Amino acid sequence: MPAPESLHHRLDASVDSFATKLRELSLRIHANPELRFAEHRAAQWIAETVTENSSAPVERPLGGLDTALRARVGTRAPRVAILAEYDALPEIGHACGHNLIAAGAVGAFLALAANANDLPGGFDLVGTPAEEGGGGKISLLDAGAFSDVDAAMMFHPFDHDLLAHDTLANSWIAMQFKGTASHAAVAPFEGQSALSACMNTFHLVDSQRVHFRDGVRVHGYVTNGGQAVNIIPEHAACEFSVRATTLPELDRVREIVERCARAAAMAGGVEIEIVRRRGYKNMVNNLPLARAFGTHMKRLGRTPKERDPNIGTGSTDMGDVSHRVPAIHAWVAICNAGETTCHQHAFAECARSERGMTGMLLAAKSMASTAADFLFDAKLREDVRGAYEAR
Repeated sequence: MPAPESLHHRLDASVDSFATKLRELSLRIHANPELRFAEHRAAQWIAETVTENSSAPVERPLGGLDTALRARVGTRAPRVAILAEYDALPEIGHACGHNLIAAGAVGAFLALAANANDLPGGFDLVGTPAEEGGGGKISLLDAGAFSDVDAAMMFHPFDHDLLAHDTLANSWIAMQFKGTASHAAVAPFEGQSALSACMNTFHLVDSQRVHFRDGVRVHGYVTNGGQAVNIIPEHAACEFSVRATTLPELDRVREIVERCARAAAMAGGVEIEIVRRRGYKNMVNNLPLARAFGTHMKRLGRTPKERDPNIGTGSTDMGDVSHRVPAIHAWVAICNAGETTCHQHAFAECARSERGMTGMLLAAKSMASTAADFLFDAKLREDVRGAYEAR
């Protein structure tokens, strides 16, 4: 059976008792944004908050990553992990709300730690760096950080409450074009423009969008557009992100994009080098666990939807975790629907607002109670495992 109702109330009260410290942690991380793999201050502040408010030891670094960390309580199975993110974006800082993700995860962990004697299993706080393009969770998976974890969970700020919103598999492709330099006015006929090949790649990719399945996203930008206005560009470069709802479709579209680049290079008589960068897998939301989370969101006064196909989505390395461990990636609103969304300046403001803090505390309570249910309820664990194996 689920955890006793009295325990849920104690977990709620524990989160509330840490609320001031969680707000301070969240705002401190927000005011000091750090890019992927450079989140040294955020990791330090998270570790300090855990050690100052619990007896749990903090392991740093973790899995070969300087800014990853783990705090553990309990040695018995089952074990559930609560994941924190804390990297920021270039220029627009915490416009994805990772400061709230970090503080919410810490809040859930501290609440569980305060009630550890009443819990029949173990739980972890795992600090995962570099979600914004670095794949920190993938490195931690490869290092075995989740080898004894039976379920993993996190939440993400958004403009909607959603329990099992899909995310897209993605991959990055970098393209380097090498042509022949020449004076653009005196002898343009002796040059071979790397920039023209680069630009034509975009045109060719656009011509293929009619053949993409629903949900595919392909977007890119020019990283090197030439060296001077009076020189036929000898070097040019661009980068594309390819996203799809499934890994097979991702592979198919990635081949199309690379074929377009090779065709553009051949047409322009220039050389091309294509380098793939590891992306993320699509999110496989574990519905029994997501619905348990939803039960606690409703208990706390929210009315989340399970899914909404009309709402857009992105990519996350939590998707890779979900292919290896039963996992959820719940979305919690910190603003009105349609007001703003991730990676916008206005969303960064919401991530330090009082409404943002309220959403973070609600998520912490919901994660703590969901973790408690998972540890108590053998039937829930059986359903979670069954859904994972049927994925």
